[in-house]
Amino acid sequence: MEKVLQNKVAVVTGGGGVLGSEFAKALARAGAKVAIMNRTVATAQAVVDAIQADGGEAIAVPCDVLDKAAVEKAAAEILAKLGPCDILLNAAGGNHPAATSSKEIFEPAADDSMAGTFFDLKVEGFNAVFQLNFMGTFIPTQVFAQQMLGRQGATVINVSSMSAYHPLTKVAAYSAAKAAISNFTEWLAVHLAPAGIRVNAIAPGFFLTEQNRTLLTNPDGSLTPRANKIISHTPMKRFGDPQDLLGTLLWLADENAAGFVTGIVVPVDGGFNAYAGV
Repeated sequence: MEKVLQNKVAVVTGGGGVLGSEFAKALARAGAKVAIMNRTVATAQAVVDAIQADGGEAIAVPCDVLDKAAVEKAAAEILAKLGPCDILLNAAGGNHPAATSSKEIFEPAADDSMAGTFFDLKVEGFNAVFQLNFMGTFIPTQVFAQQMLGRQGATVINVSSMSAYHPLTKVAAYSAAKAAISNFTEWLAVHLAPAGIRVNAIAPGFFLTEQNRTLLTNPDGSLTPRANKIISHTPMKRFGDPQDLLGTLLWLADENAAGFVTGIVVPVDGGFNAYAGV
């Protein structure tokens, strides 16, 4: 792979996750020095080990992205070890069972119970999902973008979702949070343009990860009805592979390829967003 990001410093939040780890490895293969930020240091270190085994440079930095003081401490550590941040990839995110309805549409039970409906969603769960996805993007961006000021080719890349375009049933909190990410990406792109910082987002389609595996597959590995519905509405008739996202990531990260691109959300979804279902 061409080292188009040689000497760049990339920070990946949620870098120990299924998608985050692949993002981090791709940035390293392109020549970037990568800081893997993750709540669990062992998970981050596993990604670092893989990058180093491939000849890349990376460090593991344990951090809770919702704790601003912890993010500031992590930023200082990364600055000392690798240099100022050029590329921030906000990959931390996820859903929570307490913010997920078991029913797609409102159906009261025979005993008039609201179980599994909107009215059964927990405030704590909804708040946790919004905090992790939105504030978990806002806080690292506010901290690391300060290091980007005055740096040529600086860029922030967020992770949105198909649910930002069309809210998915069951995952109200996740859909709302990802819609906020897309909106925030556009707002921040305008705000930071005079500072020379580009801000864009990737909106993945449906990828099998640990966070959604129980929603999409049965214990025996077969697809759930929800998964079959997704596939039927995806023109390319498959789930995405993390590798499918890497070309878009590297394009957005490379100032020579996307230097005039800011304020966009790029769907990588096998055609899901384009299909009306008929």
